[in-house]
Amino acid sequence: MSSPLCVMLVAAEASGDDRGAGLANALRARLGDQVRFVGVGGARMAQAGVRSPFDITELSILGVFEGVLAYRRVIRRVRETVALARAERPDVVVLIDSWGFTLRVAQGLRRAEPKLPLIKYVGPQVWAWRAGRARTLAGVVDHLLSINAFDAPYFEREGLSVTFVGNSALALDFSDAHPERLRREIGAGPDDLVLLVLPGSRPGEIARVTPAFEDAVNILKARRPDLHVVVAAASTVADEVKARVAGWPHRAHVVEGEQAKRDAMRAADLALACSGTVTTELALAGCPMVVGYRLGPMTHAVLKRLIKTPYISLFNIAGGAFVAPEFVQDECTGEKLAAALEARLADPDLRRRQVDAQFKALDAMGRGGPDPSEAAADAVLKLLAERRAA
Repeated sequence: MSSPLCVMLVAAEASGDDRGAGLANALRARLGDQVRFVGVGGARMAQAGVRSPFDITELSILGVFEGVLAYRRVIRRVRETVALARAERPDVVVLIDSWGFTLRVAQGLRRAEPKLPLIKYVGPQVWAWRAGRARTLAGVVDHLLSINAFDAPYFEREGLSVTFVGNSALALDFSDAHPERLRREIGAGPDDLVLLVLPGSRPGEIARVTPAFEDAVNILKARRPDLHVVVAAASTVADEVKARVAGWPHRAHVVEGEQAKRDAMRAADLALACSGTVTTELALAGCPMVVGYRLGPMTHAVLKRLIKTPYISLFNIAGGAFVAPEFVQDECTGEKLAAALEARLADPDLRRRQVDAQFKALDAMGRGGPDPSEAAADAVLKLLAERRAA
């Protein structure tokens, strides 16, 4: 009997952890006990059988200059990841999202194991900024699994083969969501307004974005004492989020875990969200939202000269408009966020129109396509079969 296929999965933040878990589960469904996993990931990948040698929360770095300060720690973890690959001798390595960390891992693996197949899952957003990254990626990996239908030309012109697998957020299943249960647990009636707050999944986001979100919620609660506030805490920052919410002058309900998050997304009338994968998930749930984001001032000064799109949310990019309002950097203040939220709380028709526009943008992104984890598993196995045949 042949040895099980060894697949190494490497993720360094919450969204990558989700994708890695989905891919691991899809591969195990196909191969059963004929596949084993090694690598780097978070709680969800651990549940799927990928035991990480270190906590990935220390790699959730927000900003260019913060990355410089964390450089030595990142390089140490890169070396540990490469050493893990050399010890476990995987048949293939899938590097998920997290451009800075996974690029360095790819470079280290290419030097250490030149023939080891390397697959990048989620490419850098070269259509928005730093187009040269397409050539950089093509020089170190063998294949790209793309989550955007418009990615391929940017990388194929550099000689990198691409498989479009879709965005895993678009495949999020809300059929098991129980909004009534969530409302019952927080004491909200069917006609009561519920605001869902999603402050991010990185420590840097909690530090920079949450103060403005707190100010906005305080303003709204002063105007609307009966407004129910729910805060969804990502596993990577749950302790920080719960500690902050405990100090709020009004009651808010903190929920943890994917099931509770889905319940809350379907139960909420409106959301205040940190930019990221969660905005796509909210749109899919049919929840209108206001989006906020902040970077360090020096990082923002650099990036605003490089970014070519006026939008930061994927469905706004796909829709070519501010389908959901975005407040970035100096615009991300409690007063401005509260004003945009209040306009929607006061106008159910505005909320309905925004949901319709969000759905239209999701369709442009590929909503309703094949499950991305299944498509990614097919692509990984196909690449391996082709390499073995060659």
